[in-house]
Amino acid sequence: MDYPGSYILAVRRIGLFVLLTLIAVPLQWVMLKFGLGLQKRVPRWYHRRVTKILGIEIEVLGRPSTAHPTLYAANHASYLDITALGAVLQCSFVAKSEIADWPGFGLLAKLQRSVFVDRRRGSTGAHRDEMMQRLEDGDDLVLFPEGTSADGTFVLPFKSALFSVAERRPHGRPLPVQPVSIAYTRLDGVPIGRYLRPFFAWYGDMDLGSHIPQALGMGDLTVVIEFHDPVSLDDFGSRKALAAHCEATVSRGVAAALSGRNSSSPNDTEVREMESARA
Repeated sequence: MDYPGSYILAVRRIGLFVLLTLIAVPLQWVMLKFGLGLQKRVPRWYHRRVTKILGIEIEVLGRPSTAHPTLYAANHASYLDITALGAVLQCSFVAKSEIADWPGFGLLAKLQRSVFVDRRRGSTGAHRDEMMQRLEDGDDLVLFPEGTSADGTFVLPFKSALFSVAERRPHGRPLPVQPVSIAYTRLDGVPIGRYLRPFFAWYGDMDLGSHIPQALGMGDLTVVIEFHDPVSLDDFGSRKALAAHCEATVSRGVAAALSGRNSSSPNDTEVREMESARA
């Protein structure tokens, strides 16, 4: 596939990103070291500036939950998801354990107080207590229930095991779970088709080192983030049903964003039909 972007633009953006990161990293390290309250705010300040540097415009539909804690369940297409969500939410992420050892990205994930989990079958429960403690402390967590990244066109099945923390009740109350749709919709104002989407979505065996400069040299990117109505395990009775609802809702939001339709008020009938088809 021919690369239609600008390497000069990519180099400029990477340089500014590195400069900002060199300022933010020691600042956040101090916040964490001394337990200062700004440790939750610095990451959002950082991600907002990263989006400006990278030319990412975020369109938000719906409203984030006002309850704290909240578990956000989002689809996952790219490392850019982290910056986009981090710019609109004061949150930490639930990440796969190997990310902790990635050069650069691992350090940034730790500084944002990410919860690292081993997602192999039967291993998730070992990390549930850490997640629960963070929720008990009032921290909002972002979960990517697909367990991996996809191409941004479709949503992969949500793994119900990753919703096990929703079975707990922080402070004796049901844990709010809010489905979130993320879609990369326009490049320099022009709708993104299947040809361009792989330049932004990072999945499969794509090489990260070459993908980053390609993505950052493409121009100005529009990302649509839709916050759907919060639910809880009590609304469904099982984490499998909860996962199915979140998957159907997020799938509908992604499809609506890619087609240019707003989806700020989900049609319950359509969502239930998608859930029934999956069952």
